[in-house]
Parts: sequence; C-alpha cells; structure tokens
Amino acid sequence: MIYSVEDEADIRDMVLYALRQSGFEAEGFAAAPPFWAACDRKLPELVLLDLMLPGENGLSILRRLRAQASTKDIPIILLTAKGAEVDRVHGLNEGADDYIAKPFSVLELVARVKALLRRAGPPERAKRLMVQSLTLDVERHLCTADGASIDLTLKEFELLRFLMENRGIAFSGERLLSTVWEAAYLGSTRTVDVHVQKLRGKLGAYGSWVQTVRGVGYRFQEENE
Repeated sequence: MIYSVEDEADIRDMVLYALRQSGFEAEGFAAAPPFWAACDRKLPELVLLDLMLPGENGLSILRRLRAQASTKDIPIILLTAKGAEVDRVHGLNEGADDYIAKPFSVLELVARVKALLRRAGPPERAKRLMVQSLTLDVERHLCTADGASIDLTLKEFELLRFLMENRGIAFSGERLLSTVWEAAYLGSTRTVDVHVQKLRGKLGAYGSWVQTVRGVGYRFQEENE
C-alpha cells in the first residue's frame, strides 16, 4: 500500500491512477488528519508527500514519521513545487529518501517508487526482545518472565511482540487487528480486547505493562516509565 498526501486533487488523482495502473495499491489524502487516521488502520509501504499542505505541512509529517518506531523506516518521496536546491537538501536532511520536483513525469515517479521499494525491502525484526526480566525469544517462540516460561498462543505472542517492538506507542484496536491478525481478518476489535485480557493474566506482575490508553487503544510501557 502506498499513501499519497497531496492537497491538489488533479495531481493526487493522476498519481493514484499511475500507481494503480502499475499494480500498486494506493490511497490519497488531501491533508494530514486523514493520513494519520489511515496509518492507525494500516501502515503504508511507501509515502509520497507534498511539502505545501493545509494545516500540518509535509516537513512536520516527515519528522513525525521518522520519530516513531513503527514508521521510522517507511520510504518517503517528497513531491513538491519547491524545486530550489535548498528545499531539496532540507527535505533530505529531515529524512526523506528521494525528492521529485513538480511538474514531474508519472513514468519517472513510478520508476522511482519501484527502485526505492527494491532498495528498502522489508525491515528486519529483532529476534529477541527484552524489557527488564520480561523476554521474548522470537526464534524459539518462547516468552519468559523472571526466568519462568509463559505459555502464549500464537496471536498472544504476536500481539505482545508488536507492542514490545513499539514500546510506548499507543495503537487503536483496529490497527492491532489489521497488523497482528492481518488486514483480511474479518473479526471485530473485541477480539483484540479479549486477547489483551488473557495476555495480561498470563504475564502476571508484568500484565500491567500492557496498558489501556483511554479513547485510543493499547500500548506496552513499564509502569515506572
């Protein structure tokens, strides 16, 4: 999935059409709020980002993406009318992977998207996660707390793994459902609530680290953080 954040409807529609014709899934957004809402539901593989946007501008979005553990490795291409060298350098220094100035060729855009996705590849996930005395050994599919083994189901293990990998970040039930159970899963967020409840019970004293964030969802965070 590729997300395009562009407030000019004609350009956004042209970009989305070119991407879809090339076999990509793509969604477009005219401003930051619907883009962030979409990211809560499903993270993109790549972001095409305009700098001049209403409300939160492209550089602010870029900084936020790079500051969050769950989005810091997503490839980002800036698409903007700002073609001066200083603007290109500024965007790249803030963490953009590529920069295309308007007007641009959609053929070149698609080629650069493909090239960047080839270079990026899937991010490598940690094989062992540890927070104090709570440990997840991914290769052995083993969870231990204070040296004692904890018997987790596959989804409980994957849920805990995702939350530990993104420690301190709150995720909605919809986002956890689409990530841990995959987007095609047709269940409800009640499934997430039930698994969180069971996970907390199995983790014992560490169960309180799977925190409820009112109005948002859940996060993993030590109580003393």
